[in-house]
Amino acid sequence: MELTLLGTGAPLGLPRPDCPCAVCARSRGPRARSATALLVDGALLLDLTPGAALAAARSGHSLVGVRQVLLTHPHDGPAVEVPAGLPTAGRVPDGQELTLISGHRVRAVPMDSPGTGYEVTSADGERLLYLPPGGAPAGLAGGRLDPYDMVVADVTGRPDGLARLRAVGAVGPATEVIAVHLDHDVPTGAELDRRLAAAGVRAVPDGTTLYVGDYHEVPEVPRRTLVTGGARSGKSVEAERRLETFPEVLYVATGGTREGDPEWAERVGLHRERRPGSWRTAETCELVPLLVEDGPALLIDCLSLWLTDAMDRVGAWDDATWADGGQAALRERTAELVAAVRATRRTVVAVTNEVGSGVVPATAAGRRFRDELGRLNASFAEECEEVVLVVAGQALVLRG
Repeated sequence: MELTLLGTGAPLGLPRPDCPCAVCARSRGPRARSATALLVDGALLLDLTPGAALAAARSGHSLVGVRQVLLTHPHDGPAVEVPAGLPTAGRVPDGQELTLISGHRVRAVPMDSPGTGYEVTSADGERLLYLPPGGAPAGLAGGRLDPYDMVVADVTGRPDGLARLRAVGAVGPATEVIAVHLDHDVPTGAELDRRLAAAGVRAVPDGTTLYVGDYHEVPEVPRRTLVTGGARSGKSVEAERRLETFPEVLYVATGGTREGDPEWAERVGLHRERRPGSWRTAETCELVPLLVEDGPALLIDCLSLWLTDAMDRVGAWDDATWADGGQAALRERTAELVAAVRATRRTVVAVTNEVGSGVVPATAAGRRFRDELGRLNASFAEECEEVVLVVAGQALVLRG
């Protein structure tokens, strides 16, 4: 099944008309994207957008052979001029199936928001799922589904939709996932590619032709990632973003609860509000057992609080205790953690702090914590496929 993406942008396109934002300013030339529309085997057009005929011609195709035009979502704004000879566009009721003269079978997939998704099966059995902007499939809770060969969806706007598809087996390890409906709320260029690759997804330029069911290289998702940065740098947001398309995540909070500390309670509340409702939370510093056992992806936030707890346990804040076995006990505990990271088979994203680039702590205990955290970060990073430094909300890939 041949699939040509006549456009890959949001309904208003990218750049948006008269928008002064930085993303729109950078979305010029090859980074410009018209509204998403898909041409399947020259016979089926999914979403009719302005300039569809010209977009097809630029990609070396024609709309002359199109036998069916289906819409996925309400199209606001001025009416789209229908090219001569093109069938009238329409939407299919949820659950209804069409068989086209071309041999394609099309089934309307219910969404959890206004719009319709379409499952397209070729005469040879290749299966494509195309979802509307801002939409995720509804009613997927029961049973397992066979994986699609390709999914084309609003991954940046609805990452939870991809998580749902993965949870029921509709997206498997070999499924190619293409991000479309790309808007100006997500950075463009290399940063977009980096974010999508972390989720096993990719974006392609307008006019790209893909072959559903052919062998392709799926972006490799790093199994162990360390995200580091300063206070309020955006490192926790970066870590959470990396796992928002996963069907299951265990969020490991190493800070615990602090009675009578309203500022801490506010920080914890903000983190919880950001996280998907399907994630589970464990408040613990016992990381080694979690890393040893099998299970869903782990998000550990953060190693600096884990180290604080570890130093508490061995009395490392006291100079005399530190000299009399405290240092050896702490190093043994951190070595155990690093060994567990090396051997784990789970997907792990860990957050830590960079504390060695600022003012030198005034106390020996403070300097000790700074030094030990630096050592822990370096050892942990050595066991990770990817290491990311976050500065002012911008992620810099140090490894991977």
